[in-house]
Amino acid sequence: MPNTPERPRRISLDDQGPMLVEGPVEVTCADGSVAVSDRFLVALCTCRRSRTYPWCDTSHRRRVKREEGTETGDGQAS
Repeated sequence: MPNTPERPRRISLDDQGPMLVEGPVEVTCADGSVAVSDRFLVALCTCRRSRTYPWCDTSHRRRVKREEGTETGDGQAS
């Protein structure tokens, strides 16, 4: 369904994850490249760790800090 004044584009923000945008979308990156997706919902990376930037690949989940200050690479605090 197209983006219209009657039905604006919905964007969901989460402090710990990606920005979810109702698609289809066309994203213009800082370097001028354009990424296009025709999916009904896309996850845009906000942490800039994604290998598929601007799309989220859940890289934000992989670096979790433990209370003692050390990090684990698997997303699990040990």
